[in-house]
Amino acid sequence: MPIAITLFRFFLLIPTLYLLQEGQRNFAGVLVIVAGISDWLDGGIARRNNQVSRLGILLDPLVDKVFVLGILSYFLYAHEIGLLPFILLLIRELSVSFLRSISVEKGYSMPASYLGKAKAFFEFITLIALCFGQDYANILLWVSVLLAYISMYDYVIKYLVFEREN
Repeated sequence: MPIAITLFRFFLLIPTLYLLQEGQRNFAGVLVIVAGISDWLDGGIARRNNQVSRLGILLDPLVDKVFVLGILSYFLYAHEIGLLPFILLLIRELSVSFLRSISVEKGYSMPASYLGKAKAFFEFITLIALCFGQDYANILLWVSVLLAYISMYDYVIKYLVFEREN
């Protein structure tokens, strides 16, 4: 069930982008809210029902990255966000994905930290604010960038501790 919810979030990207392209921003915002709720639900259900899996640990952050960067790509294309915060988030996401790949290869599972969850929360709040045309959306975007790099630092430290101990 949690994997199905994660995949549902992945497939929400297409109709959300379509609605944005068609100027239906409020409806797109509702889909972003649904995606955010699904992100919260899948992990909670997996932990509560003891259904945490390696696939879920890897798939959930990948789907989050694809969804968030996909929607941010639209707003970059529409000139509603700047290139710099987008590129900074893209670099961070690729770097953390690379680090997670290395860690999995070495037998170390790197689940999302509280800082990573806070980053994801602010990214979804940013997307919602962008969809609904809120003036403070770019401030939220920069908060997301800041949290992204703080959480990346946390992941790097955890990985280095793992390396030192093994």
